[in-house]
Amino acid sequence: MDENIKPQILIAEDVESNFLYLNAVLSKIDAKIFWAKNGTEAVEIFKKQNIDLILMDLQMPDMNGFEATKAIKIINPNVPVIAQTAFAMADDREKAIQAGCDDYLSKPIKSNDLLSAVKKYLEK
Repeated sequence: MDENIKPQILIAEDVESNFLYLNAVLSKIDAKIFWAKNGTEAVEIFKKQNIDLILMDLQMPDMNGFEATKAIKIINPNVPVIAQTAFAMADDREKAIQAGCDDYLSKPIKSNDLLSAVKKYLEK
């Protein structure tokens, strides 16, 4: 990735406090952040912006993260999507991967886990 170009990260998260936390942690990597409050907004923002990575909450109103990920992966199967959810059931990780997510973080998300996951995909 070109050093002069800021990575563009889409955070799909319906809870403002969770978005603010993720945004604060990601401020350490100097990225341009977009916020979608539901899956429909996530897909719309993705269509309009050149997004490098998506943090996808799986439980959102309107269109959930599973559906939004499937829609986004049809548009660009190569964009990395990291699922993030408080509902860390045994089969949630499997469902997220089946929907097209590349990785999975369960809430509460530790800042080091978030940063290492994001850097792993942005450096590809």
